[in-house]
Amino acid sequence: TALPILGGGLLLYYTDSFVGFAGGLILGLYVFSLWPYIIQAVIGSPSARTMTLAMFIYIVWVLAAVWVVAYNFVPFGGELAREKTGAVAVLVMLAIASLAFFIGRERGSSDKRNVLKRTESIGADRRFFAYGTRPVLILIVLLALSGFAVRYERLEYQKPLKEEPREFTAMIWTIHFCYDNKGWPSFERAAQLINNTGADVVGLLETDASRPFLHSHDLTMWLEERLGMYADFGPATKKHTWGAALLSKYPIIKSEHHLLPSPEGELAPAISATVNISGHLTDFVIVHMGNDGDDLDRKLQAEALANILANFENPAVFLGYVTSQPFSRDYKHLVKTGNVKDIDSTDLKRWCQYIFYKKLIRFSSVKIN
Repeated sequence: TALPILGGGLLLYYTDSFVGFAGGLILGLYVFSLWPYIIQAVIGSPSARTMTLAMFIYIVWVLAAVWVVAYNFVPFGGELAREKTGAVAVLVMLAIASLAFFIGRERGSSDKRNVLKRTESIGADRRFFAYGTRPVLILIVLLALSGFAVRYERLEYQKPLKEEPREFTAMIWTIHFCYDNKGWPSFERAAQLINNTGADVVGLLETDASRPFLHSHDLTMWLEERLGMYADFGPATKKHTWGAALLSKYPIIKSEHHLLPSPEGELAPAISATVNISGHLTDFVIVHMGNDGDDLDRKLQAEALANILANFENPAVFLGYVTSQPFSRDYKHLVKTGNVKDIDSTDLKRWCQYIFYKKLIRFSSVKIN
């Protein structure tokens, strides 16, 4: 039946939080149940032709996942693929449903041919399942649950100990999905660098590695557990951005995820959050603005961000990837309308990564190369 495929896929894509998670579980369990029949079908098929076709289809799906989010950087119909994750998901669900249909038809014809043989061996099959397969499955489930318990116990948040409890350090880093300049995943090295800086609040950009071409990593969760910091990620992967994340040694009281105006170029993600720093509420903005070539996008995004900053009543810090030069139009609008100060207005060689603040006292700033 296609009901688990369609129902699970719809819940996964169109709902949020635990409802979407439940839809993903339904879909995952159903697809997992098809694997024994898939393997059996592959064994009985021409191996070279079957595996070549399967790999070709997989590469097409991976490229589709790239095109829907990287439409501003790819050739051959990038604009047509813009934000079409839903269409890609529908095609994948139809492919799975057709697979389930053919498996069901093949099993039906096979059952008719072997009904007598199955009747004679059904008792032996039940005994084998009861005394052989079932205990192994139960053991696998228990081991998996114990793994969750171990991870839960390891999640101990850092508690900064300082002579001046109101003092904190903020950091911005465009982390490029934790891949280094040679294309190797460098999660542990990135975690060590963040830890060595002693930063209390970290804004990370280009963090959405939950895609097939990035091995579907949950980078924010991994850093949260590895560093013992509170974390927030947003907007969701299905919102077609490269992702923004907030890490904090102090509790995050509330947060809101934003999709900034992007009529021409790639979608710009932002997080506005309130953090409890030793009893003092401080607001933060983490943002990745659009490309420098999309002038209208940058103008509208700067206006939206300035309004967010201007409406903050608490002390605030802006950790942003602003694709404009210092003292450019967008820079001036953020500073003036948002009523913020630049962390180092003498640094004219910056490009993209900026720190602004208001209602706070600046002690120092540093760039790490």
